[in-house]
Amino acid sequence: MRAAHRARLAANALNGSTLLGLALARAGGGRIEPGPDGLLLARGVRDGFPRAAAVTVGNVVLLRVEEPSPRLLRHEAVHATQWACCTLAFLPLYLGAVGWSYLRTGDHWSRNAFERGAGLADGGYTERPTRPLTRRGRRAVALRPGSRPRPPA
Repeated sequence: MRAAHRARLAANALNGSTLLGLALARAGGGRIEPGPDGLLLARGVRDGFPRAAAVTVGNVVLLRVEEPSPRLLRHEAVHATQWACCTLAFLPLYLGAVGWSYLRTGDHWSRNAFERGAGLADGGYTERPTRPLTRRGRRAVALRPGSRPRPPA
Protein backbone atom coordinates (compact mmCIF):
# COMPACT_ATOMS: atom_id res chain seq x y z
CA MET A 1 0.00 0.00 0.00
CA ARG A 2 1.34 3.41 -0.94
CA ALA A 3 2.21 5.96 1.75
CA ALA A 4 -0.69 8.21 0.67
CA HIS A 5 -3.16 5.35 1.18
CA ARG A 6 -1.69 4.57 4.61
CA ALA A 7 -2.00 8.25 5.55
CA ARG A 8 -5.65 8.29 4.42
CA LEU A 9 -6.32 5.10 6.37
CA ALA A 10 -4.78 6.61 9.52
CA ALA A 11 -6.54 9.97 9.13
CA ASN A 12 -9.96 8.37 8.70
CA ALA A 13 -9.34 6.07 11.66
CA LEU A 14 -8.33 9.03 13.84
CA ASN A 15 -11.20 11.30 12.78
CA GLY A 16 -13.79 8.58 13.47
CA SER A 17 -15.27 8.49 9.97
CA THR A 18 -14.20 4.89 9.28
CA LEU A 19 -15.79 3.83 12.56
CA LEU A 20 -19.00 5.57 11.46
CA GLY A 21 -18.77 3.80 8.09
CA LEU A 22 -18.34 0.42 9.79
CA ALA A 23 -21.37 1.10 12.00
CA LEU A 24 -23.47 2.01 8.95
CA ALA A 25 -22.27 -1.10 7.13
CA ARG A 26 -23.23 -3.29 10.06
CA ALA A 27 -26.64 -1.62 10.41
CA GLY A 28 -27.22 -2.18 6.69
CA GLY A 29 -26.24 -5.85 6.87
CA GLY A 30 -23.06 -5.42 4.83
CA ARG A 31 -20.24 -7.98 4.78
CA ILE A 32 -16.89 -6.23 5.25
CA GLU A 33 -13.91 -7.30 3.16
CA PRO A 34 -10.63 -5.63 2.26
CA GLY A 35 -10.59 -3.63 -0.94
CA PRO A 36 -7.95 -1.84 -2.97
CA ASP A 37 -5.71 0.87 -1.53
CA GLY A 38 -6.80 0.38 2.08
CA LEU A 39 -10.52 0.68 1.40
CA LEU A 40 -13.01 -1.59 3.17
CA LEU A 41 -15.83 -2.86 0.98
CA ALA A 42 -19.21 -3.45 2.62
CA ARG A 43 -20.99 -5.78 0.20
CA GLY A 44 -24.67 -6.68 0.37
CA VAL A 45 -25.85 -3.50 2.09
CA ARG A 46 -29.67 -3.57 2.20
CA ASP A 47 -31.76 -1.56 -0.21
CA GLY A 48 -32.70 1.91 0.92
CA PHE A 49 -29.22 3.01 1.95
CA PRO A 50 -27.26 3.88 0.00
CA ARG A 51 -29.52 4.90 -2.85
CA ALA A 52 -26.51 5.20 -5.14
CA ALA A 53 -24.44 2.24 -6.32
CA ALA A 54 -21.94 3.11 -3.58
CA VAL A 55 -21.45 5.57 -0.73
CA THR A 56 -18.17 6.07 1.09
CA VAL A 57 -17.90 6.98 4.76
CA GLY A 58 -14.30 7.21 5.90
CA ASN A 59 -12.51 4.27 4.30
CA VAL A 60 -15.67 2.15 4.11
CA VAL A 61 -17.42 1.82 0.75
CA LEU A 62 -21.06 0.78 1.25
CA LEU A 63 -21.98 -1.13 -1.91
CA ARG A 64 -25.33 -1.96 -3.44
CA VAL A 65 -23.66 -3.46 -6.50
CA GLU A 66 -22.01 -6.85 -6.13
CA GLU A 67 -19.05 -6.18 -8.42
CA PRO A 68 -18.07 -2.50 -8.52
CA SER A 69 -16.12 -1.35 -11.56
CA PRO A 70 -12.55 -0.10 -11.16
CA ARG A 71 -13.81 3.36 -12.17
CA LEU A 72 -16.43 3.35 -9.38
CA LEU A 73 -13.83 2.24 -6.83
CA ARG A 74 -11.48 5.00 -8.03
CA HIS A 75 -14.34 7.51 -7.56
CA GLU A 76 -15.09 6.22 -4.06
CA ALA A 77 -11.37 6.26 -3.15
CA VAL A 78 -11.35 10.00 -3.86
CA HIS A 79 -14.30 10.37 -1.47
CA ALA A 80 -12.29 8.49 1.18
CA THR A 81 -9.49 11.02 0.71
CA GLN A 82 -12.02 13.87 0.95
CA TRP A 83 -13.18 12.43 4.29
CA ALA A 84 -9.56 12.34 5.47
CA CYS A 85 -9.00 15.97 4.47
CA CYS A 86 -12.29 17.35 5.82
CA THR A 87 -12.67 15.11 8.90
CA LEU A 88 -16.25 14.83 10.15
CA ALA A 89 -16.94 18.27 8.69
CA PHE A 90 -17.20 16.38 5.38
CA LEU A 91 -20.82 15.49 6.07
CA PRO A 92 -22.22 19.06 6.44
CA LEU A 93 -19.92 20.29 3.66
CA TYR A 94 -21.14 17.54 1.35
CA LEU A 95 -24.78 18.25 2.21
CA GLY A 96 -24.20 21.93 1.42
CA ALA A 97 -22.69 20.93 -1.93
CA VAL A 98 -25.76 18.76 -2.60
CA GLY A 99 -28.02 21.75 -1.93
CA TRP A 100 -25.98 24.01 -4.19
CA SER A 101 -26.00 21.46 -6.99
CA TYR A 102 -29.75 20.94 -6.67
CA LEU A 103 -30.35 24.69 -6.76
CA ARG A 104 -28.17 25.09 -9.86
CA THR A 105 -29.12 21.96 -11.83
CA GLY A 106 -31.99 20.08 -10.19
CA ASP A 107 -29.78 17.12 -9.24
CA HIS A 108 -27.39 16.50 -6.35
CA TRP A 109 -24.17 15.78 -8.28
CA SER A 110 -23.69 18.00 -11.36
CA ARG A 111 -22.44 21.06 -9.44
CA ASN A 112 -21.42 19.23 -6.25
CA ALA A 113 -17.73 20.06 -5.77
CA PHE A 114 -17.07 16.73 -4.05
CA GLU A 115 -18.63 14.66 -6.83
CA ARG A 116 -16.91 16.72 -9.51
CA GLY A 117 -13.59 16.27 -7.70
CA ALA A 118 -14.13 12.50 -7.62
CA GLY A 119 -15.03 12.41 -11.32
CA LEU A 120 -18.69 12.54 -12.33
CA ALA A 121 -18.35 9.90 -15.05
CA ASP A 122 -16.40 7.54 -12.77
CA GLY A 123 -19.26 7.74 -10.27
CA GLY A 124 -21.80 6.96 -12.98
CA TYR A 125 -23.19 10.50 -13.14
CA THR A 126 -23.99 12.63 -16.17
CA GLU A 127 -23.58 16.37 -15.95
CA ARG A 128 -26.70 18.50 -16.32
CA PRO A 129 -26.64 22.13 -17.42
CA THR A 130 -27.05 24.90 -14.90
CA ARG A 131 -30.27 26.82 -14.64
CA PRO A 132 -30.70 30.51 -13.88
CA LEU A 133 -30.67 31.51 -10.21
CA THR A 134 -32.79 34.64 -10.49
CA ARG A 135 -36.39 35.13 -11.51
CA ARG A 136 -35.18 37.48 -14.25
CA GLY A 137 -32.85 34.76 -15.58
CA ARG A 138 -35.65 32.19 -15.53
CA ARG A 139 -37.89 34.64 -17.37
CA ALA A 140 -35.22 35.26 -20.02
CA VAL A 141 -34.99 31.51 -20.62
CA ALA A 142 -38.77 31.37 -20.98
CA LEU A 143 -38.73 34.16 -23.58
CA ARG A 144 -36.86 32.22 -26.22
CA PRO A 145 -38.15 32.69 -29.76
CA GLY A 146 -41.39 30.81 -30.28
CA SER A 147 -42.19 30.54 -26.56
CA ARG A 148 -44.86 32.40 -24.63
CA PRO A 149 -43.95 34.48 -21.58
CA ARG A 150 -45.01 33.10 -18.25
CA PRO A 151 -47.11 35.32 -15.97
CA PRO A 152 -45.18 36.81 -13.05
CA ALA A 153 -45.23 34.76 -9.86
